[in-house]
Amino acid sequence: MSKVREECGVFGIFAPETCDVASSVYYGLFALQHRGQESCGIVVNDDGVFNYYKDTGLVNDVFTSGRLSSLGMGNIAVGHVRYSTTGVAERRNAQPLVVNHIKGHMALAHNGNLVNSFELRSALELQGSIFHSTSDTEVISYIITKERLSAPSIEQAVNRAMDHLDGAYSLAVMSPTKLIAARDPHGFRPLCYGVRDDGSYIVASESCAIEAVGGKFVRDILPGEVIVFSGKGVQSITDHCGKKPHSICVFEYIYFARPDSVIEGCSVHAARLKAGEFLAKDSPVDADIVIGVPDSGLDAALGFSYASGIPYGIGFIKNKYIGRTFISPGQKSREDKVKIKLNPMAETVKGKRVVMIDDSIVRGTTMAQIVKLLREAGAKEVHVRSSAPPFLNPCYYGTDIDSRDKLIACHHSVDEIRQIIGADSLAYLDLRHVTELTAKGACQGFCTACFSGEYNTMIPTAGAKDRFEGKISDKKKSATATEETA
Repeated sequence: MSKVREECGVFGIFAPETCDVASSVYYGLFALQHRGQESCGIVVNDDGVFNYYKDTGLVNDVFTSGRLSSLGMGNIAVGHVRYSTTGVAERRNAQPLVVNHIKGHMALAHNGNLVNSFELRSALELQGSIFHSTSDTEVISYIITKERLSAPSIEQAVNRAMDHLDGAYSLAVMSPTKLIAARDPHGFRPLCYGVRDDGSYIVASESCAIEAVGGKFVRDILPGEVIVFSGKGVQSITDHCGKKPHSICVFEYIYFARPDSVIEGCSVHAARLKAGEFLAKDSPVDADIVIGVPDSGLDAALGFSYASGIPYGIGFIKNKYIGRTFISPGQKSREDKVKIKLNPMAETVKGKRVVMIDDSIVRGTTMAQIVKLLREAGAKEVHVRSSAPPFLNPCYYGTDIDSRDKLIACHHSVDEIRQIIGADSLAYLDLRHVTELTAKGACQGFCTACFSGEYNTMIPTAGAKDRFEGKISDKKKSATATEETA
């Protein structure tokens, strides 16, 4: 659907006794499926023995009842859903990663992107490390493993590894006896934990996943914090807390997160309502009906309706059985995909002046198709409002905007974009309102770099999604040349 997509969702559970932890992870990943639809995986810890499975596809496709039961019982488990922003969408890049080394087993699930992964990987390769994937998660696993050789515990190894990592990383790490959660010092990506009545601790990217498995939200993992769940209880390591500017991705509130999640003390649903209210006040329009593009445009459309007094209506019916992995090999297929995924409600829009709210406009091709669908359904006018500012810059922290090339706002004015998408009017959320979406005092700082160009880390020298693919290609060429010489 030509949307900005986020990298991953992580989930972990530490139970006081051996039980069916795989099923809990399964339901948790189901609740996080919106964060990644390319691959998924689960690792179950049965008294130090790791049983795991991962593959490309959606959670319910990869984990049949037989596959899930084959993972067996255990008391600790981690899981992952992935959308690739570093490395290709192949099984070799599916997570969690499982590492076997002299100090024991480790499983790692990661959400985010490092900005220094290319340099770290190059240095590790020069020391003899061999990489099997093209994701920066494997770099993190190497750094932790390397630190574990001298660290007194796995949690201290994770803590020491954070001295070397720069960028976005929310981690769920499992050792034979512990579950560890860690969040980068900026707090770019969300991570929280909760507890169930049976004493199980849950770690998840979003609070909605904790609730999905019967848990109660406790709190967010602090930026820079390492939390250890073990038989000794809960331990917090805060050596890296307060060392960097707090910079949670504001697009979590606008689009990525589920509306029923609470992040950094603020309801995602409430933030989206407020975005719609700002749009109504800053960019009013005479219209008969307000509609939203499912799913993340619906809350903002409701907010626009509240603030403007224009009635809210159901403008589209979404086909719930087509995910983002639906094959779109060409432009014509992408156009057909819009028609298959969204069907306009002619009864709602026919003969009316319509305000249509969507969460963002990235490339413009999908928006043009949606406007066309409304026109064909009989809409008299179509006024487009975006609950995000224009995308003008790459994101290096875990979304799939790695260059300015395909960002329509980088190459066209607002009025030119309006003409391209075929709208009667177009307006974006003003950048000044982005940091006002959450309740006052609830969040201490945001990353708005994709809108403002103001980055809180170094800008990577190699930031493209396929930055490690060249290394694989070079190795293949080198091996072929060696064989031919021989």
